[in-house]
Amino acid sequence: MQRLAFIFFFVLLLASAAQAATGFRETTLPGNNTDRPVHVSIWYPTVSDATPILLGETPASVGQPVIRDAEPTTGPHPLVVLSHGYGGSWRNLAWLAVELVNVGYVVAAPDHPGTTTFDMRKPDAVELWKRPNDISRTIDALLGNSDLTGGVASDRIAAIGHSLGGWTVIELAGGRFDAAKVTTNCAAEFSPIYCKIFEALGIGRDASSNTALAADLSDPRIGAVVTLDLGPGRGLTPESLATIHIPVLVLGAADDVDADTATKAEIAATNVDSAYISRYLPPATTKYSLVPGSLHFSFMQPCKPGAAEWIEKEAPGESIVCRDGIGADRERIHGQVTGMITDFLRKALPQQ
Repeated sequence: MQRLAFIFFFVLLLASAAQAATGFRETTLPGNNTDRPVHVSIWYPTVSDATPILLGETPASVGQPVIRDAEPTTGPHPLVVLSHGYGGSWRNLAWLAVELVNVGYVVAAPDHPGTTTFDMRKPDAVELWKRPNDISRTIDALLGNSDLTGGVASDRIAAIGHSLGGWTVIELAGGRFDAAKVTTNCAAEFSPIYCKIFEALGIGRDASSNTALAADLSDPRIGAVVTLDLGPGRGLTPESLATIHIPVLVLGAADDVDADTATKAEIAATNVDSAYISRYLPPATTKYSLVPGSLHFSFMQPCKPGAAEWIEKEAPGESIVCRDGIGADRERIHGQVTGMITDFLRKALPQQ
């Protein structure tokens, strides 16, 4: 019996030693007559023992350890696709990508053209309705090329989005957006902040864009979605939200960002949107929580000590990206968010 116990303990040690690290690579989805080129970042499990680099390290942001272009472990792995917010990029949720790889997921994050840090367009050129298709095309690419990831499971796919990315993943789940409704009497029905958001996103600029936004942009391959302080949620129709049949985890910021303190707040979502979609989503498949200590940007990458002061000097008003609730710690917030998401996905995408 003692010998068996020793063997079991030794096997556990070997398993721990062989725990996968995080591989990272980038690819570009080519453009054509209907689709635009899209840059995609990919994180995946690897057993490579090469020296990691700190991905996304900046004077303000904490980097995440990854091994570039490492050989992926053999799948199929469950897949999570990430959607960034307005003006964001793959960097914003890189911390979450690494956490998900640690428990066996492949993670991919497209940079949405027109609304990404690397490609910001004027309101009259923003094609908001193409965001969900960027996610669908990313899924196509990963299902069609196992060499990129070691293979992904076509029946275990989820999408997670922050801010405008949250809107994107709800569209993928079957939500439908009524642009005409939200831009009619906007100031009276919503608020000046929301009207600025709609204008920046090109919502309601003409009939053709309204029609494109109202179309069915869903992807039936996605089995679960998570929203992180989404916006603009109140343009999603109650009827469409009620018909979403897949599990949805709605995580909102515990406090609203003060819109008078910084420029970034003008495009920030509020927890009102999270409450709104939760009201109309099917109760049996929806879980809604406010994350203690969080503000809108608490779901983004960790900031280094002194980062807010550095950012304020470089770009006045932008240091809000490092703000959390009073007395809150972003590392602790991320730990809570990771726990809620991994528990939700484990139940929503069970291994067959």
